[in-house]
Amino acid sequence: MAPPEAVAVTEQAQRGSARGRTPTTRRRNTGPGRPASPAARMVGGLGELFITLGVLLGLFVVWQLWWTDVEGTRAAASIVSQFEESLPDSPEVAATPQQGDPPAEVAVGNAQRFGTLLVPDWGPGYKVPIAEGVGRSDVLDVGPVGHYPSTAMPGQVGNFALAGHRQTYGKPFFAIDTLSPGEALIVQTAAAWYVYRVTGTEIVSPDDVGVVAAVPGDPAASPTERMITLTTCHPLWSTAERYVVHGVLDYWVDRADGRPAELVDAGEA
Repeated sequence: MAPPEAVAVTEQAQRGSARGRTPTTRRRNTGPGRPASPAARMVGGLGELFITLGVLLGLFVVWQLWWTDVEGTRAAASIVSQFEESLPDSPEVAATPQQGDPPAEVAVGNAQRFGTLLVPDWGPGYKVPIAEGVGRSDVLDVGPVGHYPSTAMPGQVGNFALAGHRQTYGKPFFAIDTLSPGEALIVQTAAAWYVYRVTGTEIVSPDDVGVVAAVPGDPAASPTERMITLTTCHPLWSTAERYVVHGVLDYWVDRADGRPAELVDAGEA
């Protein structure tokens, strides 16, 4: 006996024949759909573009915030190593501090390295090169901190002023806001070691050039002290202001006599 489904199909075929029509079967369209409209194609294209831009932006952030630090730190270490190889010997013993007139430091050309900066408060591994000028492409973005050309040389009467990055490119002044009065800022040159002491800090606008004047805050005055100034961007991730640290020379050491006690005692030399 035929199943009910077969009987129903047979009866339908017979009725179709009796009416002179051939039974038809509906078929599902399994081919591609209608072409996308121009608007849909445009939306899809924009979506792909935004995804690509997002990927590129992410790669840029990684490069800016991480890789430039890697490159800057590596470059600074290489420059310091090369610079110190060219220096006269300095025994690793604590030398007697000197208070008289330091040796005369000779100015150098733009982007030339002439010293290193050591900050004991920032750890035994902190040592960055100092180069002439504050240009980004030839000084600040390639490892060193920069010396403002119009300011005094190390140990000289006036204001020895330096600029450095607080973020990216090795961020040499990242911890600048941790410095307190009395802490040491040590500069090494081919002639001597100079030990400055922090005297204070301030936050100023980017156009306040008075902080690097011969007498900070009083550009018209004649200097009588041997000072140092560090400047960097503030706050973190912004260039809206400048964070400034001021200091004054405490003593200096002839390289032939040894090194500052702050370095020898802490094992940083």
